[in-house]
Amino acid sequence: MAKKVPLKSKESLIQAVKFTLLSLSAGLIEAGSFVVLERLTSLSYDLKHVISIILSVLWNFTLNRRYTFKSANNVPVAMIKVALFYVVFIPVTAWLGQIASNNNINDYLIKIPTMLLNFVGEFLWWKLVVFRGSENTNKLADKKATH
Repeated sequence: MAKKVPLKSKESLIQAVKFTLLSLSAGLIEAGSFVVLERLTSLSYDLKHVISIILSVLWNFTLNRRYTFKSANNVPVAMIKVALFYVVFIPVTAWLGQIASNNNINDYLIKIPTMLLNFVGEFLWWKLVVFRGSENTNKLADKKATH
């Protein structure tokens, strides 16, 4: 395992930009799967929300662990920490979203702010909890440190 290299403010900014760009791809997966489920199924809002967010999280975790946080931490432990965030986030947003949907608020108007809230919450949770103490410990970080 590589030695942990502390982040400087410029590196932290680059990390935030990388997280944003990679999260945009996850957002496309979440939005795209939500639209497909909206158009092709008669599932309720909460089920469409849960399915689309799970697909997005799996994609986003995989990319950001490797490229943004450059973490070599234990994947099952990291996924459990990610799951702890979503044990709260998914039920609360699914429940509130379903209430809004039942009150004739367009599902897309519910999904967009939910995705933005997820983006901010996810970054903070992953940075401060999931990858805390393990940033810059994977092979990509090793290569950069030796060059």
